[in-house]
Amino acid sequence: MQEQEVRGDERKSSKKAEKGGGHGKEENPPPLMTLNHVSRLCRNVKDSIDFYTQVLGFVLMERPQALDFEGAWLFNYGVGIHLVQSKEEDQRLPSDTQHLDPQNNHISFQCEDLEAMEKKLKEMNVKYMKRTLETEDGKAMDQIFFNDPDGFMVEICNCENLKLVPADSLSKIMLPMDRHTPPVETNQSHNA
Repeated sequence: MQEQEVRGDERKSSKKAEKGGGHGKEENPPPLMTLNHVSRLCRNVKDSIDFYTQVLGFVLMERPQALDFEGAWLFNYGVGIHLVQSKEEDQRLPSDTQHLDPQNNHISFQCEDLEAMEKKLKEMNVKYMKRTLETEDGKAMDQIFFNDPDGFMVEICNCENLKLVPADSLSKIMLPMDRHTPPVETNQSHNA
C-alpha cells in the first residue's frame, strides 16, 4: 500500500494564478460527486459489524487485500462505513459509550418509518433518545439518537420534512443523478 502526504500549499494551481487568485465566486468547484464513506474506529470489528448490519441494515462488503490492517467495509443506502480496528488504549475512541448529546459528532440517516426503527431499537435493547424539533413555519422533524458499540453517535431522522434552502447560490449544489459511486457489484454469481 503506497501512502503519500501532500500539503495544500504544495498543490499550486496554474489555473488559479491565471484567474487572478480565485477570490469571490468559485469558478472551478472541486470535482466531488457524493459522500463515499464514513470511517469509524472500533474496539472490536466483529461487534461493530454485527451492530451496523443487524441494527442499521448495512451489508458486509469484500475489502481490498492491500489494506494490511484489521477492519471491514460495509455498504447500503448509497454510503459506505469503513470500520478500522483501533490500537489498544486508543485515545480517539469515546470514553463514555452511553452519553447521548445531539450536539455531539454523529452520522445521520434519513428514515421513512421512525416508529419501526424505534421498535427495532427496543427489541435489540439499544439505549436511545428521541426528540421532535418544530420549525418557525410549523414543520416538525423527529430524531432518534443512539450510540454504536464504541460510543459514536448515530441519528435516525425524517429530515425530508424540512426543506433545504441554500444560503448561497443554488447553482453551486451538485446532485449526481446519472451514476452512483462507488459502483456496486450486483452479479449474484460473483459469490459462487
